[in-house]
Formats: sequence, C-alpha cells, structure tokens
Amino acid sequence: MPATIVLTLTGADRIGLVEEITKLLLDLGGNVETSRMARLGGMFAVLMLVSLPAEQLPALERKAEYLIAQGYKVTTSVARPDCEAARPGWISCQIDVQGADHEGIIHQVARHLSQHGINIESLDTLTVPAPISGTPLFTLTGHVAVPPDLSGQDWKVALEEIGRQLDVVIKVTASKES
Repeated sequence: MPATIVLTLTGADRIGLVEEITKLLLDLGGNVETSRMARLGGMFAVLMLVSLPAEQLPALERKAEYLIAQGYKVTTSVARPDCEAARPGWISCQIDVQGADHEGIIHQVARHLSQHGINIESLDTLTVPAPISGTPLFTLTGHVAVPPDLSGQDWKVALEEIGRQLDVVIKVTASKES
C-alpha cells in the first residue's frame, strides 16, 4: 500500500541538491506528486508531496538523517488522504495583488481571508525592482477555497477596498486551478 507524505527541506543552496533529493526518492520507489522549490536569500527550500511504498518509510527516515547531518532541516509528515473531500462545494478563486512593496500587504490579505473563513491553498509572492526607478514592486498570486455560503461578492469587494487602502491592485477571479 503506498504512503503519501509531505517532505520539507531547507538549507544552504548548492548545485545538485534537487537531483540528490529526487534520486533518493526514486531509489526508494517514490514519486514526487506535487512540489514547490525555491532559492530564498541564499537558502533553498523544498516542499513536496511524495508517494512511496509504505514499507520504505523507515528507509526514508534514515536517508533524511543523512541530509540532516549535512546541515539541512528535513521533515516528513504523513499526508491526510481525506483532506480534499472535506470541502465539497467550495469555490476555487485566484487572487492577484500588484503594487509598490511595503510592510503588511500579505498580512492584511491573509487576515481578511481568515476572517471570512476562506482557506489559502497556495500563495506565491515576489518583489522585484521597477525597471527605471528601482522601486520595489510586489506581486502576489494566491489560490483560495471559498466556502459555498460566501458565493456572493461582498468578501471580494471588501478585499479590493483593502487593496485601495494599501495602494495596491487586488483582483479576484474564478480559478483555473481546481
């Protein structure tokens, strides 16, 4: 019976790290179902949903110890298979935020969503310098699950108003991701 786990790894970035991790998983008969990986401030972060034969879980723990000995922080957690079915009828939406970077943008958006019982499924942010001025520009792309009882537009209108207060543009659209 296959097991599904969430594997995280953080540590110093180096060439070949992703190859090493995926080889380790492949050698155990594992498959990366979904992943996010990024270099952040000279560190590398990995977040993976991995399926592998259940009898290989102890071997995975031993392999994780090898990476930990190299200075990486590694966690493995058994995924909850029932989590997808827990939200029937919820609506998928995409939230896009763009504007000049400043403190509190992510917090204000997350706070509004939380107060309305909206679950953040994924959130990606990026700050880059503007082409001419070099002013930091902020971009956020998020996918959220909205409870069926919030199918009205009130939460969206209020979120767009928060964007005006923060001097950023916030758009909410039906998500292409299901």
